[in-house]
Amino acid sequence: MATEIEFSFKTLTGTAQRHIRVFQIHQFLDRFAMGLTVAVVALALTDRGMDLLQISLLFGVYSLTTMAMELPFGGLADTIGRKPVFLAAVIASLISLVLFLSSSDFTVLALSFACIGFGRALRSGTLDAWFVETFRIAAPNVDVQPALAKAQWANAMGLAFGAILGGLLPDLFGMTALRYGISIYDVSYVASFAVMIAVLIYTMFAITEEPRPLNASALRQGFISVPSVIAQAGALALRHPTLSMLLAALALVLMATNPVEVIWPTYAKPMLDERYANTAIGTLTAGYFFAIAFGAALSPYISRVFRRRHAVTLAALFSCLAGVQLALAMQGNIVGFVGVFLLYSILLGASETPASSILHRCVDDRQRSTMLSLRSLIQQLGAALGLVLAGAVADAYSTPVAWGVGAVFLLIATVLSLLLAERLTAAAES
Repeated sequence: MATEIEFSFKTLTGTAQRHIRVFQIHQFLDRFAMGLTVAVVALALTDRGMDLLQISLLFGVYSLTTMAMELPFGGLADTIGRKPVFLAAVIASLISLVLFLSSSDFTVLALSFACIGFGRALRSGTLDAWFVETFRIAAPNVDVQPALAKAQWANAMGLAFGAILGGLLPDLFGMTALRYGISIYDVSYVASFAVMIAVLIYTMFAITEEPRPLNASALRQGFISVPSVIAQAGALALRHPTLSMLLAALALVLMATNPVEVIWPTYAKPMLDERYANTAIGTLTAGYFFAIAFGAALSPYISRVFRRRHAVTLAALFSCLAGVQLALAMQGNIVGFVGVFLLYSILLGASETPASSILHRCVDDRQRSTMLSLRSLIQQLGAALGLVLAGAVADAYSTPVAWGVGAVFLLIATVLSLLLAERLTAAAES
């Protein structure tokens, strides 16, 4: 495996610097549009008369749609191009917003959530693959991990600012919305629609990709080729011990961390005064995204400490996450909880790009989108299994015990990362 040159933004060519900035703006806008609805989706559904069971079912529709479509559309992006598939994802998101705004009927809302899942599946592995491939052309043999970290920082900042504004808009313009006969939370959805239009326009004109045939015959051939591309990517993951260990470790990490990310509001809320509990939870949600962005910004410096040995970096971060997750489970007051939770979020943000860097070094361009989709699918399965297990343990014992069980998964992921580091070192020396 060829040695990569250490990343330095100032020494990159103008083309490479511009490529990073273009993608950062794109990621910020796309996630900003999503963040606008993150803070209010549960409240908007409740305002439409949905009970907790119906809300859970709607999110289940989203998850099932995403998992069912993840690999096929990753394979399609590898076949017909990343940009057209991402544009289709944006259109699916716009349709989902229109459906949501148009009705309070459960069936229509289910279609809206299915479109969100459809858009998520279309997005997965599209422009991320385009970014890496184009960066490698503009900056050959340069370590891509810091460039990915810059993109992830913009991604998390978009979610954070979107969540803040999405929570403020109903308070600022809620009365105006009521005068027009719509829900106060629809203001955030209208804003998301407007930003998503901006994402569509920006993608069309700012993202450049070598055009591939997009006539009916090419599309048909693209869909016909999808099973073959998926089979090849799956076989690569099974045959390639590096990829197998990486994907297994990432699944274990999501089994541990997803229950924390989902359950923490219910754990923290009893520590708060009821008069400002919801506001505090919303603020901490934004803090969570800001902390992830900060962790992404720190990631290249952490990797430098470990001499850009990304698997060793992962092992160190996963072991720290295990310890911090145990510390989080032991917090009994809100001040301690907030401090530990933000540290936890920083570590999550820092762990994303070393894993991505390893994956991109192991995959050819023709399978990159599919492999990213396979990674996303495996992580979602790990997250779902972890959530079911944590829910059962929390119900039988307590939330802290459930999080403690999750810490064990993180320790197993640490061991896998160390084995992965040994394999990568051996490959580099051979």
